[in-house]
Amino acid sequence: MSVIEHSWKDEYIITNGVKLHYVTQGEGPLMLMLHGFPEFWYSWRHQIPEFAQDFKVVALDLRGYNDSDKPTEQSAYVMNEFIKDVEGIIKGLGYQKCVLVGHDWGGAIAWNFAYAHPEMLERLIILNMPHPAKFAQGLRTLEQLLRSSYIFIFQLPWIPELLLQSLDYQVIETVFKDTAVNKSAFTKADIDAYKNAAAKRGALTRMLNYYRNIFQQRILNQNWGVLQVPTLMIWGENDTVLGKELTYDTAAYVRDFQIKYIPNCGHWVQEEQPELVNQYMREFLKT
Repeated sequence: MSVIEHSWKDEYIITNGVKLHYVTQGEGPLMLMLHGFPEFWYSWRHQIPEFAQDFKVVALDLRGYNDSDKPTEQSAYVMNEFIKDVEGIIKGLGYQKCVLVGHDWGGAIAWNFAYAHPEMLERLIILNMPHPAKFAQGLRTLEQLLRSSYIFIFQLPWIPELLLQSLDYQVIETVFKDTAVNKSAFTKADIDAYKNAAAKRGALTRMLNYYRNIFQQRILNQNWGVLQVPTLMIWGENDTVLGKELTYDTAAYVRDFQIKYIPNCGHWVQEEQPELVNQYMREFLKT
């Protein structure tokens, strides 16, 4: 880790009608990081100090998460709104372009943003989230449907919230510990941080609303062209919710595409294997 570790700052920005919290460190070109479910900016704790040596790193709390605003309407959690949030953050911070990094749901937003605003991206880095066209294809297979069965459970009202918060948010701990190959990647303090973020008033329902709108969104219902933004995909091969086969033939959708597989690694790739992830990101950014 860099000697500047933990010198990051908490900041807020108003964009697209919501106040979003982010952590930032460093100066220079903008690198914007988008987390997944059930995380928050903290999932990038191993990347922030590393890339703050060359970038202004901004690790966001997505709307509905942790210390960001949590609009009450379910309709506030759709891809068009997420895209507007990202656009507003880049411009609000005084930039025209950024390197966009996304994992899980943050990766889905990053893919969609790249298609909506390719002119605003220097590079795109995606961690364990397939291209939207590949994910849509995967959901037509029994194997991926079984892997994604939790999405259908999340469509239910109230029950998922009750399950997630029961026994002191035990499911949050189970989600990380049981699906990670490198169990030591998550300390008790890390798990507590994720539990505390999910326990903030209104957060659980807002986090779940991402899934409750998924079947009406562009993420599944679009004809995808060939993306012109140089893109790196990093993939933990032992992901239990997203099969490795979802990465195959992604190059058909991206003109300049690289992929790095990380064996013996689960879905939480930037936390389970941070040194390798940082290495692959650095190599890609230098090309």
